[in-house]
Amino acid sequence: MKTWNQLFIRHGWFLTMKEENIFDYTEETEGNMQFLLQCLEKANVIYRIENGLLYVPTGTFIEKKWIAAIDYQTRGRGGDLWFDAYTDAAKVYELDTYICGIVRQLNRIGIRTFGSCDGHGRRVAHVLIRKDYNKEDLSVLLQALCPKRIYLRENRNSYQLQLPLNRSELLDFAENVSKAKESWLGQSFNVIKEQLFYSLLEELLSIPGASENEGLVKELVIEKMKPYVDHLTIDRAGNVIAEKTYRSGNGPTILLNAHLDIVQELKSGRKIIKQGNTWSSTKGILGADDRAGVAVLLHMAEYLYQNKRFNGKVKFIFTVEEECGLVGASQVDDHFLWGTDAAIVVDRHGTGDVVTSCRGYIPFCHPSYGSFFEKVASEAGLNGWATTDGGSSDTRIWAEYGIQSVNLSVGYDHEHTHQESLDVKACYRTAKLLEAVFCNNGELRKVLREIKREKRIPVIE
Repeated sequence: MKTWNQLFIRHGWFLTMKEENIFDYTEETEGNMQFLLQCLEKANVIYRIENGLLYVPTGTFIEKKWIAAIDYQTRGRGGDLWFDAYTDAAKVYELDTYICGIVRQLNRIGIRTFGSCDGHGRRVAHVLIRKDYNKEDLSVLLQALCPKRIYLRENRNSYQLQLPLNRSELLDFAENVSKAKESWLGQSFNVIKEQLFYSLLEELLSIPGASENEGLVKELVIEKMKPYVDHLTIDRAGNVIAEKTYRSGNGPTILLNAHLDIVQELKSGRKIIKQGNTWSSTKGILGADDRAGVAVLLHMAEYLYQNKRFNGKVKFIFTVEEECGLVGASQVDDHFLWGTDAAIVVDRHGTGDVVTSCRGYIPFCHPSYGSFFEKVASEAGLNGWATTDGGSSDTRIWAEYGIQSVNLSVGYDHEHTHQESLDVKACYRTAKLLEAVFCNNGELRKVLREIKREKRIPVIE
């Protein structure tokens, strides 16, 4: 199921969303709009046109059903006819079904194309790009936008972007390119990844989901996680759980955790206020507790998929009903936690805190595990991280299982109030700390091994 905004982007139309079901189509060509209306009618979608706006039903639509409406036997056989002679805009109905969104989004950010093929399920999809750009800059941008391996080949008069992706991944790539700006061409890989992280944050902060009503954010998390893990499901409590084994899997097993629910529902019509690095809400809560943590975990799932330095297993738990008593965490099946060496929770206000106990009375971990995070942060140039006491969170549940656990700051403040804010730069720094933690695989393994050894040594009185 996809929102209408996703469907329009993924399949090549340029419409500006005004509200969930209202779109400004004045920037789209007449031919592309005629084709869109024909497709809506073919899919039996009730719509209306009024003053440059397209009104469609609220909610989501089955993408497979939408593809059946927009596809036809001879689509994509237009040769060089797929550009409008007057506007230089691509004709949606002349482009292959699964490459159309990519072509149009590349053109939107100034990357001019002149040929494409979606592979028709038999060959590798490709896009021909005019040789007007620095190859390295173009390659960096495209690799940052596509977590899967893609290739930019240099021909005599063009670049050929080869996309060894399945059809669903091609549509996902189009959606990723839609987040890019023309100014990103020439930026570094890390700068582009940071901007994509902020886009993900904004998406998560726009989804409702108070305790017991986490359905929509669950759908998004499952959609984002599925390409990067070995196993993914919803457990009996409603938590989204997943796991992935990296390389030989001989290293430690680490649990990454954030909670899906927000303390109260988002106010209708609220907007996100962006003042530099600080985001807040025009009314009601922002919802950064703990959507910021969810963003960090989704970032890490993609990062670990691309990065080959970690050796071990990672278990992801996105819990429900944390805000009303750690309900989801307390009901995770014991067997999913078996063999877990350590846990990292991302659900702490402020910046730079590595929480190692609940108010100093309930320890979450051995002191050396907390110190490991301080050391990694310092060596990575991420200053200001220090161990401290904190409050209750899902961390307490994992610690009760004997799992070495910490809770990391993720940049939000004044949570549970209408003054809630999020330092998005600090949130991204938390993601960078986690990257550094997993890159220090050998040291992490050593620390956890020493903690286990110390526990086995008998105390002589």
